[in-house]
Amino acid sequence: MSKIYTTMFWFSITLVVASVILVFVYGLNFGVDFKGGTIIELNFEKEMPTAGEVQDSLSSFSEISVSFVGSSSVVIRTTELTEDKHQETLAVLRGSFPNSSFREDRFDSVGPVIGNELKQKSATAIVLVLAAVIFYIAIVFRKLSRTLSPWVMGLAAIVALLHDVIIPLGVFAVLGHFYGIEISAVFVAAVLTILGYSVADTVVVFDRVRENVIRGGNVRQAVDFPGVVHKSILQTMTRSLNTTFTTLLSLFAIYFFGGESIRYFALALIIGIFLGAYSSIFVASPLLVWWSRNSH
Repeated sequence: MSKIYTTMFWFSITLVVASVILVFVYGLNFGVDFKGGTIIELNFEKEMPTAGEVQDSLSSFSEISVSFVGSSSVVIRTTELTEDKHQETLAVLRGSFPNSSFREDRFDSVGPVIGNELKQKSATAIVLVLAAVIFYIAIVFRKLSRTLSPWVMGLAAIVALLHDVIIPLGVFAVLGHFYGIEISAVFVAAVLTILGYSVADTVVVFDRVRENVIRGGNVRQAVDFPGVVHKSILQTMTRSLNTTFTTLLSLFAIYFFGGESIRYFALALIIGIFLGAYSSIFVASPLLVWWSRNSH
């Protein structure tokens, strides 16, 4: 294939390796959904205390983390609280800030057992999706088995999907370490969405490869097949770019105007959907060419 495919492929490998290193070095900052704990969101209607003042007022509680949401809301994260401790927390805050009237907008409490169960189910869901993708592609493209292995197509698509998931994990490892951004169940929903979008984009390219192979007869030879794949990419590129661009417009609107609770869900989708279009061209397609030479 053209040198640009090789260059961009190894650039992608570099990004994946860097992301894996970042995840191991910084780790993922799992939220309450996965490790258990309590989140309280308060909306202050009058005087707004500082994060330090809120932290000091709750110094008797263990593992307190305070952050602002917007201009009038405070999010308090701590270990799992019973209802008595919950009411005690609110009473302490009312006593500490008598002139700052507030209302409680959110109270979420998850035990560690439930958090671990959710973590295991999330990992299982992702693995099942990847396995289903391999079998789906193998079945859909089975008629090409004499000229092009459908299992090669499936494995190439899986590598592209892993690429699209690992890089956002690296980004969120950095965000979690330096800015306290947490990995929640919403992030898992974003990952599953990315997987669906990415495989759809890859299948469009592969389907065009199938059509061109059928039209041209058995062109799997090393001299011809790279040209067929390149031609298929060019034929589907306009569709991929248009779909990706319009989707990203919506996601950027959600990121900037959708509120704090879904901002990082939108960010994960922005990264993943861009990578989904990119990987179908510069990861899955080169692998399809290189592996197909040795698949028969």
